[in-house]
Amino acid sequence: MQTYHLFISHSWNYSDAHDKLVNLLTAHPTFNFKNFSVPPHNPIVGAQTDKELEAAIENKIRPCSAVLIMAGMYSTYSQWINKEIKIAQRMGKIIIAIKPFGAERISTVVREAATAECAWNTNSIVDAIRLHTEA
Repeated sequence: MQTYHLFISHSWNYSDAHDKLVNLLTAHPTFNFKNFSVPPHNPIVGAQTDKELEAAIENKIRPCSAVLIMAGMYSTYSQWINKEIKIAQRMGKIIIAIKPFGAERISTVVREAATAECAWNTNSIVDAIRLHTEA
């Protein structure tokens, strides 16, 4: 079985969504992935400036086959999510927008950057990753 390298972009203010997404992906019986994201419980250590932090995030995204972005409206206003989008675009990475559970609207910024959009359910997310990436 292939292992997909994924960077999950998210706001630390909504880190529970990151954890729920990881749980959804982990629960899929035929999907393996390695998580390169930066959750609050495992921050990037040693970056003294925004430029150093941006370089560290770029190093996290580099080996990934896709960047998953939770496309809640808060994403539009998140400085770091916007930087992660720019890094992913610069590196030619696939961006998959994940619509928040029950949301009617998603971030225009994320929608315009995304290669694909998917619903907040395991099969939709896994199908989008498999369709648009190589492990």
